[in-house]
Amino acid sequence: MLRKFIIVGLSAGVSAAIPTIYQTNPERFDAMLGQVLRRQEPDRLQVSAIPAEATRKAPTAALFGKKVRLDADERGHFIADFRLNGRPLPALVDTGATMVAINASTARRIGVTLRQEDFKYRVETANGMAKAASANIDRLQIGRIYVEDVQAVVLEDKALDGTLIGMSFLKRLAGFEVKDGALVMVQ
Repeated sequence: MLRKFIIVGLSAGVSAAIPTIYQTNPERFDAMLGQVLRRQEPDRLQVSAIPAEATRKAPTAALFGKKVRLDADERGHFIADFRLNGRPLPALVDTGATMVAINASTARRIGVTLRQEDFKYRVETANGMAKAASANIDRLQIGRIYVEDVQAVVLEDKALDGTLIGMSFLKRLAGFEVKDGALVMVQ
């Protein structure tokens, strides 16, 4: 079941290198992402669809200044209302996902402009192979916590039903912790 909710899976070595590469050279990061996404061997990126009901029931997050606590839902998932470029969207937080993932419709809604030729990466999803594009979200926010210029992957609509918040957002926080059925994020 957990496998259905993992959106982006890269090898541990690539995951560990992403923050360093991105902070020092964003262009190199995009090139590296392209190489990883094009691989057809076991290291290829795997994306799973988010069940539609998972993003429809976004509970209210407990807000404490620049700290947010999300209680797990009945299935153990952390779902909340986030703001992407100022637009409210329910999203599933996945600490196992390397990057934030959105679909093309959501990208348009939040003002991310992509051309058809930007969908140059191939990724494996629960629904089969799909095309993907690399993008940046200007501002990703939950409560009073916000991060600017967040790296994301944009998938075709048929490949992803909802929005997934991965490590490209979480690693930019001062900290986060899953404990006693809750996810606590601190900036």
